[in-house]
Amino acid sequence: MSFTSLSRRGFLQAMGIAGTAGALTLAGCGSAPAQTEGTDSAEGGATTGAAYKLGGIGPTTGAAAIYGSACQNAIEIAVEEINAEGGAVTFEQQFEDDAHDATQSVNAFNTLKDWGMQVLVGTTTTAPAIAVSEEANKDNIFMLTPSASSTDVIGGQADADGNVTIQRKGNVFQMCFTDPNQGTASAKYIADNKLGTKIGVIYNNSDAYSTGIYNKFDEEAKSLGLDIVTVQTFTDDNATDFSVQVNACRDAGAEVVFLPIYYTPASLILTYANQIGYKPIFFGVDGMDGILSLEGFDTSLAEGVMLLTPFSADAKDDKTQAFVTAYKNKTGDTPNQFAADAYDCVYAVKAALEQGECTPDMSASEICDKLVKVFTDPTFEFSGLTGETMTWQDTGEVSKDPRAVIIQGGEYVSPENATDAASE
Repeated sequence: MSFTSLSRRGFLQAMGIAGTAGALTLAGCGSAPAQTEGTDSAEGGATTGAAYKLGGIGPTTGAAAIYGSACQNAIEIAVEEINAEGGAVTFEQQFEDDAHDATQSVNAFNTLKDWGMQVLVGTTTTAPAIAVSEEANKDNIFMLTPSASSTDVIGGQADADGNVTIQRKGNVFQMCFTDPNQGTASAKYIADNKLGTKIGVIYNNSDAYSTGIYNKFDEEAKSLGLDIVTVQTFTDDNATDFSVQVNACRDAGAEVVFLPIYYTPASLILTYANQIGYKPIFFGVDGMDGILSLEGFDTSLAEGVMLLTPFSADAKDDKTQAFVTAYKNKTGDTPNQFAADAYDCVYAVKAALEQGECTPDMSASEICDKLVKVFTDPTFEFSGLTGETMTWQDTGEVSKDPRAVIIQGGEYVSPENATDAASE
């Protein structure tokens, strides 16, 4: 995600991401009915009458806590706003920590189910979301994840031989881009903006998120004539020393280093590259978001790093600025893309509940069936922080445009503002 000052001037082209349509298979049945009376609570805000029970899951402890905490904060802000309106849809919400662990995430799901959850906004990270999506599918509980981008979360994707190993989970949808779409978009961006022809890649081959993005990037890069000069891997168990990988990229003459990974290993890569004076264009995806909030990391080392994301906190539209202000007032921090996607999830669910003519006394399964019908209706469009007139495929994938941001002066800056800064 990092760009040289020369290339900063050339990345204003808009990019579209189109999901692939697939077959919708509604699966699972049965769930515990839930009725709740609205309450005055610090988490949910003031409500009147019956309220829908909205669950959330993500890591609020551990190495990925930046992601889960951002989602939790944004969900709380959205629920407080909606409840304050006093409209037909109000929420009682509960968020569970899964520490980015699949087993803990399933336990969190069961806790929320016992609480009476009717809709799930989660989970936040990919491996836990894959596990929870199986459970939500069995129980026919509607699940909208803000940020778990693997196609294994939604299922229904064919492999290279045309075999579908994970059946489509008809109740599971994504607010984020899928991993293949991120890989394709990244390769096209690098090619379209002529950032370099010799590409190095460092990815986590033990992680479904990282591997899924890399595989599609590799395919698209080769079709566009980009020369992938080296591919370096690591696993969760050895993500502490990246000297071998970075040196390999340098020795191969990589002008661009593609990092389809999370921000923690990325910070170590940037640190070591700085130590040896290696200054390629570092280019990442949405997992890089959060690096500026990483405790102990020198943010100057991320200067010029670039990532594709659906959200830029420095956008000047009223909707973004209102959210950024609310988030800063609540947390003292600037919201990242994970927060924006989670915020949009709550409002998209609200819009779908209204369009589907749902009522809070319905069972989770009844609500799920109605929400699936709304989300797969081609006429259902949602405009939020992370996209205008978003729609959803039968595959569960969202269709919206990505936005590029570049790190300048310790902040995420939109392409227009980065260009202006470079011109001054």
